[in-house]
Amino acid sequence: MLTLSRPLDIYYSQEVSPSPRGEGQEVRSHGGGQSMPYILGLTGNIACANATIGLMLLELGASVYVDADHVVHELYLPGQPLVAALRAAFGPSILDPAGGVDRRALGAIVFGDHEQLRRLEAIVHPAVQTALVERLRMLGPDDIGILDAVKLVESGYAPLCHGLWLVTCPPEAQIGRLMRTRGLSEAEARQRPAAQPDIEAKRAIATEIIDNAGSHDDLPRQVTAAWGRFTASIGRSSAT
Repeated sequence: MLTLSRPLDIYYSQEVSPSPRGEGQEVRSHGGGQSMPYILGLTGNIACANATIGLMLLELGASVYVDADHVVHELYLPGQPLVAALRAAFGPSILDPAGGVDRRALGAIVFGDHEQLRRLEAIVHPAVQTALVERLRMLGPDDIGILDAVKLVESGYAPLCHGLWLVTCPPEAQIGRLMRTRGLSEAEARQRPAAQPDIEAKRAIATEIIDNAGSHDDLPRQVTAAWGRFTASIGRSSAT
């Protein structure tokens, strides 16, 4: 199990620089500091319904849900600096008619090509981390924030969280969701999970395992019970 005792005032008193490959971070202190909120980390590979769980947690009392994938969507919109950087790296074919990033076109280049994927991550991860930190800074000292990221552990966020939930689901369920929600072919859908980190290494450090292989009723029961344990661990009522 993960023991999370590192103070979260790192975001107020220090500058966090991500590894160029999203494998860690370098911290440079700037002095000062101020009280930070509680952060619950949520991770699991693509199409495991993490966003559904994030919305459940908002209903249960979390202050804000920050979805790294949604942040990426925002950074891929026309006019964003990241779009220009990606165009320079991968060419104009990755742009949609409006001038933003066409995720499917970009995915066709990087999924299935390890080096291209690492190149993409080296460009995208620093921008995403900056955006995530800005959102966390908006939380008050009594708030509980949910930080959802596929590579939450690999990018070095785990020590900044007070709890870490790993969401699992059968591979075929992931494939089906990707085909339904993103309009991918089966071959394209199978590339996405195959390119993501092995979740088995995360089981040992997760404070909760949420198994999304059951019924629609089972998932809310798991989330509610895990939320109660989390809020108890930080000295809060689950109704807060």
